[in-house]
Amino acid sequence: MDNSFDIKAVDAYLKAHLPGYHGPLEATKFEVGQSNPTYLLRTAAQTYVLRRKPPGVLLKSAHAVDREFRVQRALANSTVPVPQMYLLCEDDGVIGSAFYVMEHLQGRIFVDPVMDGEDNATRAGAVDEMNRVLAELHMVDIDAAGLADYGPPGNYFERQIARWTKQYRASETDTIPAMNQLIAALEHQIPQEDNQRTLVHGDYRIDNLMFDANGTTCIGVLDWELSTIGHPYADLAAVIMQWQLPPGKEGRGLAGVDRARLGLPSDEAFIADYCARRGLPGIDNFGFYLAFNFFRMAGILQGVYKRALDGNASDPARARAFGAYVPIFAKHGLSAIENA
Repeated sequence: MDNSFDIKAVDAYLKAHLPGYHGPLEATKFEVGQSNPTYLLRTAAQTYVLRRKPPGVLLKSAHAVDREFRVQRALANSTVPVPQMYLLCEDDGVIGSAFYVMEHLQGRIFVDPVMDGEDNATRAGAVDEMNRVLAELHMVDIDAAGLADYGPPGNYFERQIARWTKQYRASETDTIPAMNQLIAALEHQIPQEDNQRTLVHGDYRIDNLMFDANGTTCIGVLDWELSTIGHPYADLAAVIMQWQLPPGKEGRGLAGVDRARLGLPSDEAFIADYCARRGLPGIDNFGFYLAFNFFRMAGILQGVYKRALDGNASDPARARAFGAYVPIFAKHGLSAIENA
């Protein structure tokens, strides 16, 4: 399906609702982003970014661009860098689905943690900054930010496992034994609640951060679709999950990479630095949190695959290929929880 939109309708809407906006308008779709299609908007005077819900029939609660807009607006002027939010349009009649417009940050994104072509100082600096920003994110005062109700109360992992199991079942196309085993193992080993109830990003990884053009200062945390109020170890384990994948275009991980030679930290060192920044003594049963992330990513990939079959994917050819990764992530998750 073509995910383009009526540019004249957007131009008219921005003229009516965005102070200082002047057309005419041009739009180019970013290649990245399987979930919510994202576009660069250009005018003679300024550039913006538009992010929308995909068209078509969607799973309930998925693609919540209104939540993305809310959390980033709440973090303005906080210790967590985010783009400036300009406006949210929840009227499906404008382009067929809700969308928001935000600042176009101009910096650089490292596509994967290997950061091929960079020197060791840049690699080390970027990963340390990634660690620092993650700790800052988890120390945001959610009451002061107006985000106390951004996620329901109760055990975060119990809630998330139930939610993503439901999402997975709704998009299930084949029986995957490893996925069924992983779901059962996670449900059986949910940790008891502790006093950590923080903002969580939900998809924290280096390619969802933008750094300044000539250094390693983070200027924006991007892609907040999965954000909520929950448990911070889910975000921390998401970083480690990606690093356990193979390097290269699809895995974008660090499996088999000589990290010391590249100036990159071990999993243990990254976790220790995070704990030091947050004043934590350490983390028990980290394998559960890692397994949870493999499970959730498998569920996300299954949803992308199902949208491709239904004709609603942002990048249909690539989305169809994601179906093959679901059992692989499920097996990684089983290994993580069995070795916890």
